[in-house]
Amino acid sequence: MAGRIIRGLGAAALAMAAGACASGSAPSNSGFLTTYEGLTPRTDVVRASVQQRRDEALASTITRLWVAPTEVFGVTDPILSDDDRRAVLSEVDRQVCYELSERFEIAEQPEPQAGTVRVGVTYIRPTHQAGSAAAAVANFFIPGPIKVRAPGGTGGLGAEAELLTPDGRQAAAIVWRRDAMLVGTDKPSLSRIGDAHQLAEPLGDMVGDALAPDDREVRPIPSPDPCERFGPRVRVEGILAGFATGLYEPGLSGGRPPADQEADPVD
Repeated sequence: MAGRIIRGLGAAALAMAAGACASGSAPSNSGFLTTYEGLTPRTDVVRASVQQRRDEALASTITRLWVAPTEVFGVTDPILSDDDRRAVLSEVDRQVCYELSERFEIAEQPEPQAGTVRVGVTYIRPTHQAGSAAAAVANFFIPGPIKVRAPGGTGGLGAEAELLTPDGRQAAAIVWRRDAMLVGTDKPSLSRIGDAHQLAEPLGDMVGDALAPDDREVRPIPSPDPCERFGPRVRVEGILAGFATGLYEPGLSGGRPPADQEADPVD
């Protein structure tokens, strides 16, 4: 029985693999950025759709910055609960802060001589919970880290981010969008925000790479950690839960919302 399941899933995986690289629609300009001039598509990224630009001279002048709280911009359908949207925003804050802290000094609040990073979540596609449950059962019979997801059951995340100089000029910008892959390492989830939440990590990676100048070396994690308010950089309990169940659990894998986000509803 298990052999037939594995063979059947293997055939399905091969069939889906052909479309697995095209995991997201091309991002459109939402109006969040101060300017979209000079954005060019990246052709070396296979899992996401990316447009970006960077003025190396301007970006090189910024060594310290304030990361503004992530906003939801233009996400009206589907409507998520305030808790769900807040959890996605908090995880984007967490991952972006981690990546930028390895390239810039992070200010706790706006400063006259510091740059500013603005991030807007412009696309959230919910994860299909029933499809994820079925995928988790199927993946039990497939050894290794590669997961097979149900077509039509994957969620996604899209965002725009920019680095502004102290006087408000755009030094760098990125427009990014990605859906979870049908065949890959994206874990299914019983949470409607499971995919959007776990895709915050590759988003943070791309934002850090896009906004930092080419010659900016990655530095060790500062002490004290300027991103500590978002929670630990590694959640061991989430990793263990993923191994045990094959599912991604946002509550065990993310950080914690800042106190002001916990109290204030998301518009």
